[in-house]
Amino acid sequence: MSKLKTNKSARKRFKLTKKGKLKGWKPGRRHLLTSKSSDRKRGLRRSSIIVGKVAKRTKKLLPYG
Repeated sequence: MSKLKTNKSARKRFKLTKKGKLKGWKPGRRHLLTSKSSDRKRGLRRSSIIVGKVAKRTKKLLPYG
């Protein structure tokens, strides 16, 4: 069987943790920041674990981690 190709854009955006969970940044921190509160923006700084159907779909784009 031939090798599977890794999706390059997914590789740049997501990392797999040691336990196999997907880690990525929260959306909403690019523009229109003046209308968002400081608390909200501070919460967007941290990365988060991606769960559910999105994680399942994204893991297929990263066959080798």
